[in-house]
Amino acid sequence: MDTSASNSPSPGSVRVFMTGASGCIGHYILELLMQAERYDIYLLLRNPDKLRLPVANHPRVHILEGGLADIDRYADLIPTMNLAILTAAAWGGDDDYVFGTNVHHNLRLMSMLDPDRCQQVIYFSTASILDRSGKPLPEAGTLGTDYIRSKYKCHQRLPELALYPKITTVFPTLVFGGDKDKPYSFISAGLQDVTRWVGLARFLQADAGFHFAHAQDIATVVAHLLEHPSDKGYREFVIGNPALSANQAIEEISDYFGQRIWFRVPLSIGLANLLIKVFRVQMAPWDYFCLQYRHFVYQGAINPASFGMDPYCATLADLLRVHGIARRS
Repeated sequence: MDTSASNSPSPGSVRVFMTGASGCIGHYILELLMQAERYDIYLLLRNPDKLRLPVANHPRVHILEGGLADIDRYADLIPTMNLAILTAAAWGGDDDYVFGTNVHHNLRLMSMLDPDRCQQVIYFSTASILDRSGKPLPEAGTLGTDYIRSKYKCHQRLPELALYPKITTVFPTLVFGGDKDKPYSFISAGLQDVTRWVGLARFLQADAGFHFAHAQDIATVVAHLLEHPSDKGYREFVIGNPALSANQAIEEISDYFGQRIWFRVPLSIGLANLLIKVFRVQMAPWDYFCLQYRHFVYQGAINPASFGMDPYCATLADLLRVHGIARRS
């Protein structure tokens, strides 16, 4: 692991600037980058100790200490990059921190890249800011959490950048992932607890839909996009497996645990609203909007199969298996 920030590229190398490598998705992407000998990888890390991959003494990995707020410290280095992968984000905190990280500092970093040298930027947003047709969802910009509203705002401002034609925005759906060498995603960390409710959930019927993606599959898609930059300007992709209805998900998980479904009680939106009113349930505006919207599904979502590659996790059964949750029959 080289902590220097040399401006002299190795002959024939492709310089990659990456943020968020210490996160769940970041670990999977970095692992693939390290397997490709043509990449010289520059990691901006606020806390390098959080990186679990074996990068010590790796000749092609360079650690740049600092967060996005410190980006001007590397003003001479960033214009020398050929590629950039921007996964870092602030999930919570005060408004200044969240919007500073997710909007201002990300835009600042992209503005520092040289449009003539940089071949492509992979910028990570979130599918929560899109409607079912893949267009910006206005409610995400007004009702969303600070994280979602900041991601919405940054997406709206991307066209201001000189580098805009070189940007590929990816919108992950529900993200699973993590193992002994990589941190777990927020959803995966609670997966064991969720499965305890299968015995009850199998008797409920709900009108909702969603996509999911394992971080390994997200990394595989990103690696493919890096090798195939756009020749038509700015582009964007939602990353996820084919959409599942809530009822399909319950059926698949029940089957995995060998639990039969004898009957199902419809859980209508009207009943949900009645229960919220009767029990005076306090819901944030975004949570209530999601309850009404329900179907977070997107046309044309992509995954490794979209490019002729085998997905790591194509089904919910695959997810449970790779997370070490035993199957029952």
